[in-house]
Amino acid sequence: MIFSRNRIAAALALSLLAMTPAPAQAGPTEAACTAPVQGRPGYTIADPDCELDGTPFAALPDARVFTGIEDDAAYRIEVPKRWNGQLVVYAHGYRGTGTTVYVDNPALRQHYLDRGFAWAASSYATNGYDVGQGVRDTHALIDVFRQETGRSARKVYITGASMGGHVTAVAIEEFPRAFAGAMPTCGVLGDVELFDYFLDANVTAAALAGVDIAFPTDAVTFAPQVAEITKKVDKEQWSNVLERRSGGERPNFDSAFAYWNAASQAGLPFLFSLYPGLTGGTAGIAPGNLTDNRHTFYRSTDGWKPTAAEWRLNRDVLRVKRTAVADPGLNGVPRIDGKPRIPVLSLHGIGDLFVPFSMEQEYARETLRNGRAHLFVSRAVRDITHCGFSQPELRQGFDDLVRWVETGRRPAGDAILDRRKVAAASFGCRFTIGVRGNYPPC
Repeated sequence: MIFSRNRIAAALALSLLAMTPAPAQAGPTEAACTAPVQGRPGYTIADPDCELDGTPFAALPDARVFTGIEDDAAYRIEVPKRWNGQLVVYAHGYRGTGTTVYVDNPALRQHYLDRGFAWAASSYATNGYDVGQGVRDTHALIDVFRQETGRSARKVYITGASMGGHVTAVAIEEFPRAFAGAMPTCGVLGDVELFDYFLDANVTAAALAGVDIAFPTDAVTFAPQVAEITKKVDKEQWSNVLERRSGGERPNFDSAFAYWNAASQAGLPFLFSLYPGLTGGTAGIAPGNLTDNRHTFYRSTDGWKPTAAEWRLNRDVLRVKRTAVADPGLNGVPRIDGKPRIPVLSLHGIGDLFVPFSMEQEYARETLRNGRAHLFVSRAVRDITHCGFSQPELRQGFDDLVRWVETGRRPAGDAILDRRKVAAASFGCRFTIGVRGNYPPC
């Protein structure tokens, strides 16, 4: 049975939406899907009792679910029959700038239930790169869980993918006593450094191609410039620069570079669609430009002495000055201080060029600087996609995190700040389960 707080509100909304077709008749144990209801100004909230394709959301065997809407965010909760008293809250990733918010299920849904954990997830009240709202709504799930079930969780874990990793890292610093352990995956653990990376990718390509681009700019102006850049740029040199800006030399980077250059978005090659100049560097939410490369020295080699080509690149590249910084609270793009008080175990694909592997390294450096390195474990996975982890990889990570929390014994990870180990042909083998087509067997 599904327990839902939003039934009355949803039914009222349906009566007001005369032009909305009636939903199909549901089966005897399934609730009918309802039309989205009004949320924050400019947003509607999809029915949490249904998937986006209209499939009803139902409890898995020997579990019960609760759904509803709280403070303009939809939520789902699932509790196994033999609950162990612990809860996992899941923070979803970036969903673009659409006007409908929706909640979905964590990748490890079945595994959580099998181990006796309950889980909860939120749609967040807004879309866009609104990490602060994600933190508020994900933390609020702890109290929503108590209200719905009538019981408090004795331990709460938090996990999140991509932007949800940013939510996770901020949440454990904003609410340090709320969580027992954290598992960000493919996460933005470097806050505004992600947008610096997007800037680096674009301005270096333009400089290597000898094409002048502006910051800020607009899509109409930028599109023909990108077409010229892609024709003229020395792709090998640009790949070498990008490799070093995204985490350093590592196995099969050529395959990752080819994969991401073959992708497209918004009518542009994918990496160019991320150019911060198209939004003025605000990520659509900050009060000013977050990006800066005034003091960045771009390298395409690892030698002690820069090459003549590297000097030319740094002479010609467009330089940008930030006018805003990461926010110390939950506004704009929230800052990650790298001061966890609880165990954090993270997974990241070494060929991910959307949220690059360098995000892990940035967080590792921050925790080291703050004397918290003993609370962070990073695991490299030999994958070129974004968040392309296998179920066994995710299950192993979660189980090891729980064991760490329960026993105090820190699990193994990868030496992601050791340049030689990262460049080794076997890097990522230890925690990669299965073989991806773009990587040779370990």
